[in-house]
Amino acid sequence: MKIIGLISGTSVDGIDAALTEVSGEGYAVEAKLIKGITYPYSDEVRSQILALCADQPITLAALADLDDAIAQHFIQAIQSLNTDLSTVDLIGSHGQTLHHRPPAVRNGNKRLGHTLQLGRGDLIAQATRCTTISNFRVADIALGGEGAPLVPIIDACLLSQPDRDLAVQNVGGIGNVTYLPPWDRSDPAQSLPEGIKGWDTGPGNALIDWAVATLSNGQKTYDKNGEWAVAGTASQALIDRWLEHPFFLSPPPKSTGRELFGAAYAQQHWQEAKQAGLTEADFIATLTDFTAATIELSYRKFLPKIPTEILIGGGGSRNSYLMGRLQQRLPNATVSSTEARGLDADYKEAIAFAILAYWRIHNIPGNLPSVTGAARPCLLGELWQP
Repeated sequence: MKIIGLISGTSVDGIDAALTEVSGEGYAVEAKLIKGITYPYSDEVRSQILALCADQPITLAALADLDDAIAQHFIQAIQSLNTDLSTVDLIGSHGQTLHHRPPAVRNGNKRLGHTLQLGRGDLIAQATRCTTISNFRVADIALGGEGAPLVPIIDACLLSQPDRDLAVQNVGGIGNVTYLPPWDRSDPAQSLPEGIKGWDTGPGNALIDWAVATLSNGQKTYDKNGEWAVAGTASQALIDRWLEHPFFLSPPPKSTGRELFGAAYAQQHWQEAKQAGLTEADFIATLTDFTAATIELSYRKFLPKIPTEILIGGGGSRNSYLMGRLQQRLPNATVSSTEARGLDADYKEAIAFAILAYWRIHNIPGNLPSVTGAARPCLLGELWQP
């Protein structure tokens, strides 16, 4: 099937659209990227999204308008692929996360999580005349799960190796890891292996992007190739202090977002950095190395062992300073981009939602309870017919 996968992540740097050919039965799937583009948000819409992620109030009427605007941007991203939509079988749209609340135990009772993604799947279906799947996370959350991360099951199907274990680390706005035990995925008779693990490791690019945008007065939105970070010196003392945050010490399953690691958190760290005498470049270097340190800590605390191979996806894979820090912190592993295994690092997440849509239309569960903590496997996504 020819499927368009769509996502805008916690970096809010644009909508990734991946026209993907998906084939296979069950979890023995193959995905071929035909074409990918990143379609930027308008400054106004991006500012509104970031303001809401920073917990600023909004009226219900304005929220409805923003939902419409985000959906229109997703539709424009689809149109920017310049593809004959009559040849497209399906669209899988993650939407834009505005709020994510993990489940928690309160007074001895477990409170279900909650998540909100905007970007109306119904409107996308009607505008494109393509069957659309959206709102993927809520079914897992209703079963007591975190609703995130959802990509580990995709990582298993596309990247597992028969002779070695490996970790797949996404570094978007938030970081998340998939641990994959050895598995011969070429055998369609085999079910998914036991031992797949996954969770959010903490901030990815979100804090770095905030610092770059703030310190450049909006002239830049990210540290291209880590060029600003490499001009500074990271403070290990600050990193050690920041690693004491309870999120990093709590065991999986766990998920997070800008609600925890957003603008207020970054601003607090900037104040600490100035008090410690750090320059702007030192601060960005420290934030970047902090992301690497959260990943290292997460692996050492919660993985059965450090894998021999670590594959990086997302925007962080383009930051050579971050990649270098990861390699230095995990010297016994080979750290490289997912492209070393044939999976586009920029569009990996969009491809994942194309596959999740494929599974939904074929009535195949798309969550992994060992990762999310849900009570059982379930179908993911709401179906919208044009």
